[in-house]
Amino acid sequence: MLKEFKAFISRGNVIDLAVGVIIGGAFTAIVTSLTTNLINPFIGLFLGRIDLSNLVVKIGGTTFKYGAFLNSIINFLIIAFVVFVLIKAINRLVKKEPAKPTPDKKEVLLEEIRDLLKEENQTPK
Repeated sequence: MLKEFKAFISRGNVIDLAVGVIIGGAFTAIVTSLTTNLINPFIGLFLGRIDLSNLVVKIGGTTFKYGAFLNSIINFLIIAFVVFVLIKAINRLVKKEPAKPTPDKKEVLLEEIRDLLKEENQTPK
């Protein structure tokens, strides 16, 4: 069982996933800080409030924290935009080879006939 676990954990895709999760966690912390410390105060200037997370609506005994929800939406949009830009940059760097056109059946048959005729002409009689 230990050997199987070692083989599983040492596979490239598992290690890549672990690195991605760690980097994603660090990136999320950066985006949260950006949103909380820079973007929200800027938006707050227009709304007359500095901290969006304090925006709440109280109905009866229930409190709806829509400001925290707005923070989450802003975080998501920033992360999605950065991932979009990264994927776009990676796609530019990775050059894709043009797909070879697949020959139709007639071409394949003609090539086979040509090759057979070449072989027939090259073999001594």
